[in-house]
Amino acid sequence: MDEKERMEIFKKAKAIIFGHFVYSSGRHGGVYVNKDAIYIDPEWIKLLCEDIAKHFQEKEIDVVAGPAVGGVILTQWVSYALSQLTIGDNRVLAVYAEDGPNETKIFKRGYDKLIPGKKVLIVEDITTTGGSVKKVIDLVKYFNGTIVGVGLLCNRGGVSTEYLGVEEMFSLISLDLESYEEEDCPLCKDNVPVNTELGKGAEYLARKKI
Repeated sequence: MDEKERMEIFKKAKAIIFGHFVYSSGRHGGVYVNKDAIYIDPEWIKLLCEDIAKHFQEKEIDVVAGPAVGGVILTQWVSYALSQLTIGDNRVLAVYAEDGPNETKIFKRGYDKLIPGKKVLIVEDITTTGGSVKKVIDLVKYFNGTIVGVGLLCNRGGVSTEYLGVEEMFSLISLDLESYEEEDCPLCKDNVPVNTELGKGAEYLARKKI
């Protein structure tokens, strides 16, 4: 599929929503890419992950890794697609990193033992600042894995390979959308209600009341 066809899946899923949102990064913005609307249909996510796998299939990937929660489904589908594209009996493994202390990412469940000396593809659904992806990249490097690239459903913050410290990044769709720190957010200044159904709006408002 090309980017136009991928965008049609996002539109069909009603995954692009307008309003006032608080993102995982803590920044605010007027557009939310709701990957959960895509995850409910395995056929949609299968097609999208196949495109990520095809892009990286020549990299001889051993492991696909991503951040929980969003990256878990992606690691499964991308690793499966890569395994299907691989000639022979090689099977690409899928692991994910969970939240650790002091806003770090850690491997549990013995996943850290699957990383040393392996070629690892990092996947993530939506990235605004690239913070979650960067934590997984740093974690894989800590365990002596080799990063072959980063695959994204959507790069909505203009995150660069230079920032992530990787040679290659592939995003199925890219959206040039503005986001703001709370003190600079025009939506806050206009008293536009924060969406509490999507993103981190509910947590943000709860903190404001403390």
